[in-house]
Amino acid sequence: MEHSYRYRAYPTEGVADELEHQVDIHRQLYNHVRWDYTNSPVDAKPSEFDQNNKLPEWKQKWPVFAETYSKAAQATVARFHRNLSNLRKQKENGHTVGRLKRQAPTDYRSVTYNQSGFDLDEKRGQDGFAYVRFSKVGWVKIRYSRPIPADSSIKEATFKKETTGEWFVSFGLEIDDANLPEKPDVDSLNPSNSVGIDLGILNYIHTSDGKTVDWLNLEGEYERLRRAHRKLSRKEQGSNNYENQRVEVAKAKRDIHRKVLDYQHKITTWLVKEYDAVFVEDLNVQSMLRADGNGRNKQDAAWRQCITLLEYKGDVYGTHVVQVEAAGTTKECAVCGVESSKSIWVREHSCPSCGFETDRDANAAMNVLQRGFLN
Repeated sequence: MEHSYRYRAYPTEGVADELEHQVDIHRQLYNHVRWDYTNSPVDAKPSEFDQNNKLPEWKQKWPVFAETYSKAAQATVARFHRNLSNLRKQKENGHTVGRLKRQAPTDYRSVTYNQSGFDLDEKRGQDGFAYVRFSKVGWVKIRYSRPIPADSSIKEATFKKETTGEWFVSFGLEIDDANLPEKPDVDSLNPSNSVGIDLGILNYIHTSDGKTVDWLNLEGEYERLRRAHRKLSRKEQGSNNYENQRVEVAKAKRDIHRKVLDYQHKITTWLVKEYDAVFVEDLNVQSMLRADGNGRNKQDAAWRQCITLLEYKGDVYGTHVVQVEAAGTTKECAVCGVESSKSIWVREHSCPSCGFETDRDANAAMNVLQRGFLN
């Protein structure tokens, strides 16, 4: 199983300059990879392997590329082709897509070292801190908030500068599946040790056994963001005051993201510890966000992120996490199966066939649970 650990970094001024220099070189390399691919004949587009083989030639022709570490340069080539692959998948799924854009300095903010070129020293520095050495950069101090698990192997390391100006270091880890807790046998699962989850409107989630989790109140944070945006609109773009206020906007957005993520971590940890199996709707989040209605709250919910956390923690804690077909869970009666249409503002389910009455989201959660056992 693969997952990642992320740490706040505190580089010295000199090291921070080197980090920014490397980010900019890799941005230029990414743009060159894009240029080389775009300007190649349609019937002879270079593969990732082809462009990796071109790196030595490019380093000789443009010495600035020689300042990169070889594995990091290959990771940048891989980054372009991964983005290209994602674009193709979106097109195959019927989405209208354009081309990969040239990366501006404000868009490209991270560099990945794959397999080598970095070292983690957990013993260097005072308690709670560690150091990471990146080839071509130097030693970077990190707040070592949680140790790398002993049964993990570090596959890659990434340094990134956020829009707030903060630096972070992330490690891509791989844990041997043999070291993960064994999930309960499928035959042992039943409604008493399993749960269906409906990601709702009035409540953040509603469970099939009647529990609800309220929305996270972010009104204060959003008011702060609105004020920061208003102040930014009054600054002259390109001035120092504009840049300082842009950072304030970025910090307000960061705080909202962190609070939502922390909330989701707590909810998903509770679910995988409480139940042997968690069934959740496989929602088309993109189409929901395009639809009319309460778009901001849908975005706050970060449903896809929540499901990703559930799946990851299901592996960590030994819990089955299964996505089921979402269509019709609200309309279908959980008792008799008869469908009845409801407007979004109708919050109660009242079956015209069997007379079953309950909360709309509770009925949907019961249907999710039933579909989980039918899969």
